[in-house]
Amino acid sequence: MTYTPKSDFIAVMMERGYLADCTDYQGLDEALLKGVQPAYIGYDATAQSLHVGHLLNIMMLRWLQKTGHKPITLMGGGTTKVGDPSFRSDERPLLGPEQIDANIAGMKKVFANYLTYGEGENDAIMLNNAEWLDNLNYLEFLRDIGRHFSVNRMLSFESVKSRLDREQSLSFLEFNYMILQAYDFMELNRRYGCILQMGGSDQWGNIVNGIDLTRRVIDHEVYGLTSPLLTTSDGRKMGKSQGGAIWLNGEMLSPYEFWQFWRNTTDADVGRFLKLYTELPVDECERLGALQGSEINEGKVILANEVTKLLHGPDAAAAAEATAREVFEKGGVGDDLPTLTLSSADLGDGISIVQLIVKSGLAKSGKDAKRLIAENGAKLDDQPLTDAGLMIDAGALSSPIKLSAGKKRHALVQLAG
Repeated sequence: MTYTPKSDFIAVMMERGYLADCTDYQGLDEALLKGVQPAYIGYDATAQSLHVGHLLNIMMLRWLQKTGHKPITLMGGGTTKVGDPSFRSDERPLLGPEQIDANIAGMKKVFANYLTYGEGENDAIMLNNAEWLDNLNYLEFLRDIGRHFSVNRMLSFESVKSRLDREQSLSFLEFNYMILQAYDFMELNRRYGCILQMGGSDQWGNIVNGIDLTRRVIDHEVYGLTSPLLTTSDGRKMGKSQGGAIWLNGEMLSPYEFWQFWRNTTDADVGRFLKLYTELPVDECERLGALQGSEINEGKVILANEVTKLLHGPDAAAAAEATAREVFEKGGVGDDLPTLTLSSADLGDGISIVQLIVKSGLAKSGKDAKRLIAENGAKLDDQPLTDAGLMIDAGALSSPIKLSAGKKRHALVQLAG
């Protein structure tokens, strides 16, 4: 890509590696020079929290605001009732209105850490597409909007094609999703003057649909911009760990565990992740990413601190680093480790060490825990754990015990008060 941007926003997107594709670089770039421009990303309310997979696009909205424009976080109160079929092998479970509202409330907490909401010209606004989708008249919608969509073209989109090629069912309900998303873009342009939709590169087809619809129905020029779908250097999808999703809500994943996820970044990803997930200058990101041997650990700690600061605040980042140093460098317990608290009823006459390893989240199953012990990967209070039949009773838990899986994953186990 050889385009030289004039606007600050496109320059940041290109320099830091956020940009996969754009429908019209020059048109968007020039529009951004004309004053404050609203742009949006949509988020379906399928869970109580956003996860690390969403963080790249949240950072794009943050940079949009930092470069003088207006972010719109569009909550999918309406579209969640249908479910995005993009690159899924099965239909999403349908959620009821109460669950959708509860999920939106949980997701809102995260955005407030990255964006400034308010009434100002470039303050962010949060909208819910249920506002216009819930009251659509079906026949009017079919006649006024549906006629602009070619089924032949919709079938050619990669997200639909991949499902049909595998001979997996695609319901009519899901097929409507891309029409609703296109309608969102047109409504946001009509109501708020929104000129740009952003999303992951898997959303390209949906975004292009919205641009075409807006042009056909209200004859307005709008744009689309996508970010790359990130995988780690070892090929895993960004944001997935052995323990499941890396949630952004502190009550679903502790700040320490979030910090630790970033501290465990593969050497090859450090420079790239610093550019995408922090606001450090690009040359500093490149310097840290180029460190060799044990020195790269400095880059990993800075990455973990900077990302945790943005989400949970500087105090949480400092506490997480202090706990990590306590655990790794001094062999201590630390204040902030994930903690399993057992009641007397849980403990009974005793509980096996294998069960404790599973309950504390260090292994997915008893079989995994036994393998961990057999391969000398488990420790109890920093001492090798070799006996998979070990039973832990109230006496052993008179003070908290520390369990470890490998060098980097730890948990505390304690008895309730």
